[in-house]
Amino acid sequence: MVPVHHRTADIAGQRVFYRQAGPASAPAVVLLHGFPTSSHMFRHLIPALADRYHVIAPDFVGFGRSSAPPPHDFDYTFEQLTDVTEALLAHLGVDRYAMYVQDYGAPVGWRLALRTPDKITAIISQNGNAYTDGFVDSFWDGLFAYARDPNPHTEAAVRHALSRDSTRWQYLNGVGDPSLVSPDTWSHDQALLDRPGNDVIQLDLFRDYITNVDLYPQVHDYFRTSEVPLLAVWGKGDEIFGPDGAHAFRRDLPDAEIHLIDSGHFALESHLDAITGYIRGFLATRLP
Repeated sequence: MVPVHHRTADIAGQRVFYRQAGPASAPAVVLLHGFPTSSHMFRHLIPALADRYHVIAPDFVGFGRSSAPPPHDFDYTFEQLTDVTEALLAHLGVDRYAMYVQDYGAPVGWRLALRTPDKITAIISQNGNAYTDGFVDSFWDGLFAYARDPNPHTEAAVRHALSRDSTRWQYLNGVGDPSLVSPDTWSHDQALLDRPGNDVIQLDLFRDYITNVDLYPQVHDYFRTSEVPLLAVWGKGDEIFGPDGAHAFRRDLPDAEIHLIDSGHFALESHLDAITGYIRGFLATRLP
């Protein structure tokens, strides 16, 4: 098995943890995680790709093993998460890369692409939306109500997303065979969510999420003008980002490759081999 290195870098005064594997001379693939997890979600995918690719998976500030300063010391917005990620890639000398985006990783990835489109060689989106298509109302209505009008009533509704029950649900919702998903996954994420002060960090990002939707028209224009190769491999049972979010990519990228699998939001936990196969086949034909 290809060895995976676990490293940290000082980026703009923040300690950024990242996992890295594969030859530095190989085509780069950057893995961008979702909420409420970290690069831990890629622990099995990294060695599955690193025989052929240079794989980098950072933890966003406020997540995983990266720094989690209080909000008065760091502005928790998706722009800021992108700033740190961009600076990390520059620090590592990664100037051309494919990216895998999931959940929160998608808005960070879209911002990276809009800033420097020539750096992006290909995109893999696994339940990472670029369209309002597929937003499941039962999940999103409360979050957007809070973003538009933060108050004790709307905050109470979204605080449930920080609970153990919600984290467990994110891993199991829509999975054809839930016994394939290790309970270690949500236990690991919940332990990090429960750190003192982390709830305030996550609430800041909840309020900022609406800026990602505002960015979508620019993302669609980027898709059309760049014609970037895109693979959407989607847990079709996801009750956060439904499968319409995968199909929507073809609106602006008619050649997008789309696969729906019998899983949910964190599809790598139950369908690692299938997703790895789709990624390796896609990258083998789309990267220079």
